[in-house]
Amino acid sequence: MTHKVTLRNRGVTFHVAEDEPIYAAALREGIQLPIACNYGGCITCAAKMLSGKVRQPKGTALNRRQSQAGYILLCVALPVTDCEIDVGVESHDQLYQNPFAVAPGARLRR
Repeated sequence: MTHKVTLRNRGVTFHVAEDEPIYAAALREGIQLPIACNYGGCITCAAKMLSGKVRQPKGTALNRRQSQAGYILLCVALPVTDCEIDVGVESHDQLYQNPFAVAPGARLRR
């Protein structure tokens, strides 16, 4: 079975088999996305899931906060439904969290 995957911020849609990582299907379609390890051990290929569902049996690089924020690893993400995704650094607004940042409304101590 295949599912439709839309890269919203690229304006591209393609089909991905349930047993095929989204990154591999994109590459097959001539779409080069950021990648480094290709086994779920880094977050170079992280993307923001806007709708849909994937399985990520080998996606160890994402922490709980990142997963709950909707991030997936394209190199290991296997679609379970049709998916809409934002890719590239444009999608990383909530991926990283600066531990030294001051929360909005917080006061700095002097």
